[in-house]
Amino acid sequence: MQSSNHESGFSVRLADPDAPVGPGTEPVGRSFSRRRRNRHGRGLRGEVVLPTHPGHRTRSDRFDDMVLDSAQRLHDIWGKTLDGVRFGVDEIPPDLEELAANAAPVPMGSYTPAAGGEGPMITVYRRVVEQACSTVEELQDLVHDVVVEHTAEMLGVAPETLDPVYRRRY
Repeated sequence: MQSSNHESGFSVRLADPDAPVGPGTEPVGRSFSRRRRNRHGRGLRGEVVLPTHPGHRTRSDRFDDMVLDSAQRLHDIWGKTLDGVRFGVDEIPPDLEELAANAAPVPMGSYTPAAGGEGPMITVYRRVVEQACSTVEELQDLVHDVVVEHTAEMLGVAPETLDPVYRRRY
């Protein structure tokens, strides 16, 4: 039995949502960068780390946990004095371009007094603090120091009286 080299009217192509569709347009295959797996079908099939494993957490999630741990430590020490204080994390300070243009030092955090029925807010700027540290232990210590400094500013006390281990870990 011989096979003939004639063209049939049937072909199979992968659908590409970005490909032009309509009469007179030639379908284009998916580019290599748009494929989910490598060209031999042996690439990764799913996530490298499953959501149930500790490595699944992002850097911003771990940073948020560091801020919450520091806030909890201060709350354990000072109790009701810190009720109603909100702790938050922002990526960068809101006026970073202005600070860079004036060659001013970039703040690592900020304190916003209570206003409009909401309690006072202490914000830590994640990118600024991360840039100042080289290790995870140093990052955790610096996050705690920033939280302590701005909480001390809010209460009007020295940071050393607020937390006995302030700046003693280096």
